[in-house]
Amino acid sequence: MKTTVDLSALPHIKNPGRMVILKSKWYPKVVNNLSVACQAVLSQYGYDRVEEYTLPGCLEIPLAARDLLALDEHLQIDAVICFGVIVKGETLHFEMISNESMRGLGQVMHDFRRPVVVEILPVYELAHAEARAADDVYNKGIEAAAAAIEMVAWRRSVGC
Repeated sequence: MKTTVDLSALPHIKNPGRMVILKSKWYPKVVNNLSVACQAVLSQYGYDRVEEYTLPGCLEIPLAARDLLALDEHLQIDAVICFGVIVKGETLHFEMISNESMRGLGQVMHDFRRPVVVEILPVYELAHAEARAADDVYNKGIEAAAAAIEMVAWRRSVGC
């Protein structure tokens, strides 16, 4: 089921910090489409400090998120947004990488108490990921940006 996000309901962030986008190098067309859509929304809502890093794969994304947040002494990173594609093949590689990436990113979010938004797409066919990264209102990069903005606004509203 395709869903869209009502961007008109997004809060505007006062004094936005940095947003970090971490991308897997695999399936670059899909991953870049997600990132471009995400950055467009972030820019529209005041984020002009968006850093993007491309990593060897999805398994390396949790370590990169941990490293960047550990170096962020002044708490300038508002959120980390992660993009990747994992396509089901004939081995258990799909399950191992999907599970470990999600587990690792969840652990980073809890350890550093900063939003980590995950749009690592585990799919059975590349066409499924391409549909989620199309140049339309259903692009998951839009949802990722909206989730990051909503979490930043919520955390600030409760004093985090």
